[in-house]
Amino acid sequence: MEREERDSAYLWDMREAARDVMEFVRGVTYSSFSEDKALRYAVERRLEVLGEAAGRVSESWKGAHPGIPWHQIAGLRDILTYGSGELPVDRLWIVANESVPMLVEWLNGLVPVIEPE
Repeated sequence: MEREERDSAYLWDMREAARDVMEFVRGVTYSSFSEDKALRYAVERRLEVLGEAAGRVSESWKGAHPGIPWHQIAGLRDILTYGSGELPVDRLWIVANESVPMLVEWLNGLVPVIEPE
């Protein structure tokens, strides 16, 4: 697979993981989120996938799109994967409800939306 195709696939993976996060927290209150361990773990897992895909995007593509916070996305993945403790619930909530929707907007502008038939 060519580098451009790989980058497109990773961007698609990023967007799908981010969309899942948005779907998981849609209509959920912070209180419910903070009490639902399974929901938090689901969000964390999709953020790990998002960060892993972001880390695999080529450096040339990242350089051409500096508006996306590549370093922060990869850093969050590292915290979730290798951190000695859990990400604080309030921080996870902010990422899921503020950062992820902005990222989806950026990615929607870069990756075509393919709707199911």
